[in-house]
Amino acid sequence: MRREPPRTAADYAPLAFPALMLTVFFVAPFSIMIAVSFFRRDPAGFYKPDFVLDNYARFLTAFFGSVLGFSLMLAILVAICCVAVGFPFTYLLTRCARRVQTVWLVCLLSVLSLSEVIIGFSWSTLFSRTAGITNIFVALGLMDEPVALLPSFGAVLTGMVYQALPYTILVLYPALVRLDPTLLEAARTLGCSPLRAFFNVVTPALRNSIVATLIMVFVFALGSYLLPQILGRPQHWTLSVLITDQAIYQSNMPFAAAMAVFLVLISLALVGLTLLIGRREEAS
Repeated sequence: MRREPPRTAADYAPLAFPALMLTVFFVAPFSIMIAVSFFRRDPAGFYKPDFVLDNYARFLTAFFGSVLGFSLMLAILVAICCVAVGFPFTYLLTRCARRVQTVWLVCLLSVLSLSEVIIGFSWSTLFSRTAGITNIFVALGLMDEPVALLPSFGAVLTGMVYQALPYTILVLYPALVRLDPTLLEAARTLGCSPLRAFFNVVTPALRNSIVATLIMVFVFALGSYLLPQILGRPQHWTLSVLITDQAIYQSNMPFAAAMAVFLVLISLALVGLTLLIGRREEAS
């Protein structure tokens, strides 16, 4: 069936309420944040209206550049780990019986109900010295005494991968379910092993879906706030933590707004790239 384009003003009426909500809750606050990012900090107060580029120039300092670089590097690692684990798992899940798939999907949805606070303190307990998993290693004779595995970069990465992995699987699941099974049958007929068929047939066929999932997880991890604070040291804090520190504790709202604008622009650019990849996939 062919969709008819809107022809009259009444055809656009259903878009009025979403457009109003988008304007009130996104366009207006984002515009105010952009304006504040050019204001000058007032040591005696909050800020005063002005037009300066000092807030954006501070990104060029070594400290804030390292925080930005660490945030981007951490988000990239989380995205790669989630896809590296989630893509084979989702593929194997789609090969199971429908009842097994339902059970696993319900379990994944239950994980999504956990807040970031619960996930952070759960992993902090597992990585602790008194009640952590190292006590199991001591009982098995693999370690002499229990040790604390946090705060550390590995703890931050593990917690963020755990949080983002269900989203990764749920995003990849529809694409893998729609995969034509005759492609794998043809590969097996030509002598490919299951592992080789997975890498040579399944992975190239879903290349666009994998890239879109990587971008989605990257955007999701880029805004992580609580887990780096609970599981990591100050050098493991992300840009989101630094924004809160500058806005609340340092009373530097213009610089916090500049960092927030930068973070939002990166997220919007990557979301736009994801939509572009999705359109190309539909066209192909």
